[in-house]
Amino acid sequence: MPNHRAGFVNIIGNPNVGKSTLMNLLIGENLSIVSHKIQTTRRTIRGIINEPDYQIVFSDTPGILKPTYLLQEKMLKFIETSLIDADIILFVTEAGEKFTQEDVLLKIKAAGVPVILVINKIDLIDQPKLEKIVAEWHERLNPEMIIPVSAKTKFNHQPIITGVLKYLPESPPYFPKEQISDLTERFFAAEKIREKIFHWYQQEIPYSVEVQIEEYKVLPEIIHINAIIFVERKSQAGILIGHQGESLKRVGTLARRDIELFNAKKVMLNLRVKVKEDWRNNPDTLKEFGYEG
Repeated sequence: MPNHRAGFVNIIGNPNVGKSTLMNLLIGENLSIVSHKIQTTRRTIRGIINEPDYQIVFSDTPGILKPTYLLQEKMLKFIETSLIDADIILFVTEAGEKFTQEDVLLKIKAAGVPVILVINKIDLIDQPKLEKIVAEWHERLNPEMIIPVSAKTKFNHQPIITGVLKYLPESPPYFPKEQISDLTERFFAAEKIREKIFHWYQQEIPYSVEVQIEEYKVLPEIIHINAIIFVERKSQAGILIGHQGESLKRVGTLARRDIELFNAKKVMLNLRVKVKEDWRNNPDTLKEFGYEG
């Protein structure tokens, strides 16, 4: 493909600055799950924009954090990898955020690739405050571009695509042009279930949950999905299931609707809950769940 451009645009930033919302907006699909709780994204989620003369592979990464258990260490490795294999870094901050991780800024500068800085949630501040933030980031990071946006209100995101195309290298496409992600429908089904748990449960429950798809069977008229929700303690299982199973039933109903929308097909979803003691600190279980490295 002569003059075709393609590359990896890796999105990094602190938890809850709107990275997942922004990527979903850019690619026009709800690939990354979103909630108001931190650490919703655990793995790198790739979303792909395909046009005849270019392919942009966006990678949504977990929020930058200081690990307190082994799962978070695995999540941090996804971020570190994203700084190494990027063609362009999309660094997302939010209006009013006090970003204190100078080591991360040093790593971004050392990556040696173009940096586009996105200031999200500008709907929460006035113009003088925004101008001050822009000036501060020019001084601290000196990125190629600074783009103020509001992902929530879908304001000013198109200049991000324009900016990315300015620095996107010439390359054949990395993925078939019909793909919107390199991840499977099974993976996204599990994520839709986990998203509902993040929305409906409080305290430690969402962070103690992992979802595995035991069976994903596509029939002509319907998709049959059997999923297991793993928790760390028996007490968490009781909270997750709820009185007479009502809480788990609600999660299943809402997740099924989202999976049906995602696949444009009817879904039969069965959920079970199992206990795996302290799985977030168990290297063998983390490997089993797909957290390599």
